[in-house]
Amino acid sequence: MLRKSSTFAGSLTLYRQEAGVAKGEGKIQTMKSVWTYVAAFLILGLWTAKVFAQTNPEAAKAESQAVAEERDGQHDFDFEFGHWKVHNRRLLHPLTGSNQWIEFDGTLVARPIWGGRAVMDEFDADSPMGHQDGMTVRTYSPKSHQWYIYWTNSKTGAFGLPPTVGKFTNGRGEFYDQEEFNGRNIFVRFLWLMPDPDKPRWEQAFSVDGGKTWETNYIITYVRVKE
Repeated sequence: MLRKSSTFAGSLTLYRQEAGVAKGEGKIQTMKSVWTYVAAFLILGLWTAKVFAQTNPEAAKAESQAVAEERDGQHDFDFEFGHWKVHNRRLLHPLTGSNQWIEFDGTLVARPIWGGRAVMDEFDADSPMGHQDGMTVRTYSPKSHQWYIYWTNSKTGAFGLPPTVGKFTNGRGEFYDQEEFNGRNIFVRFLWLMPDPDKPRWEQAFSVDGGKTWETNYIITYVRVKE
């Protein structure tokens, strides 16, 4: 409501001020209403979740058991600790339809690091293509229960990224990543097979169709050196 004033200009100014106050109060009331609805919605959501858990004890129990029963694979690579003779069989030209393989022997030494929470191995061999060396570091995530595998050699001096990620299930290790190879995006798979703890086998394969089919291109057979 307009108050009396000596001039129209003064009245208009006062009206605008009061209108601004009223508009601001309207905004405050609107925000209060919005937050009231938000609070009610959150309370309703929490109540619904509580009721669901109470009325579906089997679902809640199954979820709890799934978390509790996730296997700790932190020691899955303990078998590799020690010295090995390794026989390498490598496909020279992957993803070309070639069937030309080379074979050569080498040595590998694996040891625990970080008090056993990670594994490092050093590879050394003389192949038909010259001397080869390499180092693998494997780290374990207690949260995801997965291993992260990183590889490098003395020529590059840097770990390849992304890491190859996976875990062991029933004695079989499967690890995957996505890389670029000769200008193509491919999936990479590492397999660890354990026919004998003293004679494990590692395989590498590539896929160009999203993992539907795989071409194995590298096989390493281990034989433990008795110490």
